[in-house]
Amino acid sequence: MALERWKSAARRLKQEVRALLLACRDPRVPWVARVLAVLVVAYALSPIDLIPDFIPILGHVDDLVLIPLGVALVIRLIPLEILAECRENARHAGPPGTRAGRLAALAIGLLWGSVLCLTIRWIAGIVAS
Repeated sequence: MALERWKSAARRLKQEVRALLLACRDPRVPWVARVLAVLVVAYALSPIDLIPDFIPILGHVDDLVLIPLGVALVIRLIPLEILAECRENARHAGPPGTRAGRLAALAIGLLWGSVLCLTIRWIAGIVAS
């Protein structure tokens, strides 16, 4: 019974993230909400977390706390009528994994790779001096 509730909550959260992705593209959404929505969606889709998943318990706590809090914050910033439209469009949208989704995953991977490379160069510069 508890497992079904978790699965249902995860499906609802996934639907909300898809609605936020659609809201990011809507010009009627305030820019602050758009920027935060992009950050929340990028974090939700990113394979890299603040706390790595291989760390027992804590690795998944950041996903269970940060993503829902981010979604809740962005939802408060989006006008209700626009949010309702985006939720409806997300409900009727095709399955994820479209070309745009793959491009977004590639962009997120390149971003994290760049951050990793810059961090390594920075650390190497400190060690060398």
